[in-house]
Amino acid sequence: MSDRVYIFDTTLRDGEQVPGCQLTTKEKIEIAIELEALGVDILEAGFPISSPGDFNSVVEISKAVRNPIICGLARAKKEDIEITADALKFAKYKRIHTGIGSSDMHIKYKFNSTREKILEQAVWAVKYAKSFVEDVEFYAEDAGRADLNFLVQLVEAVIGAGATVVNIPDTTGYCLPHTFGNRIKYVFEHVKNVHKATISVHCHNDLGLASANAVEGLVNGARQVEVTMNGIGERAGNTSLEEVAMILKTHQDLKLHTNINTKLIYPTSLLVSELMRMPVQPNKAIVGKNAFAHSSGIHQDGFLKHAENYEIINPQEVGIPSSSIVLTARSGRHALKHRLELLGYSFDKAELDDMYKKFIALADEKKLITDEDLQELVAEQYPVKAEANRK
Repeated sequence: MSDRVYIFDTTLRDGEQVPGCQLTTKEKIEIAIELEALGVDILEAGFPISSPGDFNSVVEISKAVRNPIICGLARAKKEDIEITADALKFAKYKRIHTGIGSSDMHIKYKFNSTREKILEQAVWAVKYAKSFVEDVEFYAEDAGRADLNFLVQLVEAVIGAGATVVNIPDTTGYCLPHTFGNRIKYVFEHVKNVHKATISVHCHNDLGLASANAVEGLVNGARQVEVTMNGIGERAGNTSLEEVAMILKTHQDLKLHTNINTKLIYPTSLLVSELMRMPVQPNKAIVGKNAFAHSSGIHQDGFLKHAENYEIINPQEVGIPSSSIVLTARSGRHALKHRLELLGYSFDKAELDDMYKKFIALADEKKLITDEDLQELVAEQYPVKAEANRK
């Protein structure tokens, strides 16, 4: 089995479902071009039947982006599939992503159907999509809660019908990493024709486990992962592109890799955040403003002695120029000395101790100490040094 993991980006489809974050066609094209540069393999451009605007976005992205496969979502319905095929007409590489619910919960309460009818509709949808494009992906919605034997039957049937990719989603974010990994493993062990298609994972973050579940799926044989930039998406979000890319890059022992240019991760994150008007939480892994910031005195001291004491990723690997030492009331002497030296000041031990006392008193009041605060503090306590530094 290949160790290459294909990145299926759904920022512009699943990610855009976040309330208040809808994009214009022009904004979608701007993000799509950035995602192409980032190195995504498949770009899910939209859900064409959902609105004329989304249909047009898929058409225009197909014209603007040439390297990734352009994918459109379609339910297992005739009109959906036909409209998606039409929206993809200008794509150099095209894929229809169709599917239906696979759990008894969805079969009974969403579709008011039976397993037998769902199986029949799934096979029909794949065959019909296949009449328009060669590359057809099937999603078994809510596979995380589906009966395993029925899931195996469904996956085997759609591969037999011509599906090139089968998406096994944890739609509700219900699974634990080991249970989701075992689910993927079970599919590989029991679907007789599994080698004829790529198995994909699409995990949601309702319990905060999307990236962990997705990686566990890859470890157990899946070779496509469906992600969004900044982990945006329905409810609590989707598997985060930047997290999966850096997990695989950091853990070389997994022997899995992507074609993502990781140095473009941060610029892409900023663009998506800006155009979707959705700030990234400060403690977000990889791209949050605190991801490479150190404010605890113990951590700052260890980091300044050797960065790898507290950083497992070089920030430049993801496009962030450098780590930051944030001065607060929790900072130690080493961090204060480091920042003062960057500003051009030199203090002996006694002077530094004196400065540290004044610094802590100020930090208790201000919470966050800036370079300007330090310069004012030096001017008050050591005016001669301040004057010499200005010269």
